[in-house]
Amino acid sequence: MTKEEIYERLNHVFQDIFDDESITVNADTTADDIEDWDSLEHINLIVAIEQEFNMKFNMNEVTSMKNVGEMVDIILSRTK
Repeated sequence: MTKEEIYERLNHVFQDIFDDESITVNADTTADDIEDWDSLEHINLIVAIEQEFNMKFNMNEVTSMKNVGEMVDIILSRTK
């Protein structure tokens, strides 16, 4: 799986969770960039991403991710 494929799938997850078809994430996207991304939606987002990629983030990964790019790097490392 390539980074581009991961971003494409993440875009669909973000659009679904935040009910906004205009969302397009990139490596620098953070919670500050998406209006409804609060702590509750973060949990929903993590669960949806785990389901989409059939994987589980550990607590350290969840708390250390600073942007979508770091999330993509973790997903990429797990899908090799």
